[in-house]
Amino acid sequence: MFRKILYPTDFSENAIKALEYVKKLKEAGTEEVLIVHIYDKKKINALWEVHEIIDFGDPRLEEKKVLDQLLEHSFNKLKKLEKELKDLGFKAEIIVKEGDPATEITRIAEEEKVSLIVLGEKGESALEQLFLGSTAGKIVRDSHIPVLVVKM
Repeated sequence: MFRKILYPTDFSENAIKALEYVKKLKEAGTEEVLIVHIYDKKKINALWEVHEIIDFGDPRLEEKKVLDQLLEHSFNKLKKLEKELKDLGFKAEIIVKEGDPATEITRIAEEEKVSLIVLGEKGESALEQLFLGSTAGKIVRDSHIPVLVVKM
């Protein structure tokens, strides 16, 4: 029924809990898992607003350093998740994109023709959820593909 699923992660506690549900779907016939990580450059760019208060050096050079470090750190975590899922018998693939998480996750799910999206309920801060709405909520609202939202 859910042969190919998409598992977006921001490495939060909620995302890790959702991974446990992904693993259980093996018994239901899931064969393939797309592990998706989306960089929200707007959030990263907000960090550079601090540059006006504290002089860290040329913001373009600093941004590149920070992004390179974030990408390397995240890629290492993604590779561990990929290995963990492969060891359980799943075919697993990593997808990393930049953009609005809800938009990109929904787009990837449709392009890859997944059967199900499995994600944690919360990943952002409470303040972001209050003013912007949750990524999970946007995905549930916009996706034409079934979504399993794992609550804490």
